[in-house]
Amino acid sequence: MQGEILKVTRKGQVTIPKKYRDALNIKEGDIICASLEGDKIVLMKSGIPEPGDPVGEEEYRRLIKLLEEERKAWR
Repeated sequence: MQGEILKVTRKGQVTIPKKYRDALNIKEGDIICASLEGDKIVLMKSGIPEPGDPVGEEEYRRLIKLLEEERKAWR
């Protein structure tokens, strides 16, 4: 897979290239999930709804599970 070379800032930030932001419709303020897979950092556009968005029971349970996994990871 051919990728982009990104420079990390002093604060540990990188800029997601515009072609990737456009392809995934990522806008300023969107939530991005990051995970480690071996020696790779994987970024995914989050499916977390915005405040006020309707959430069904299945989505609610998925979000609770995601939050529990994140809490465990930070312990």
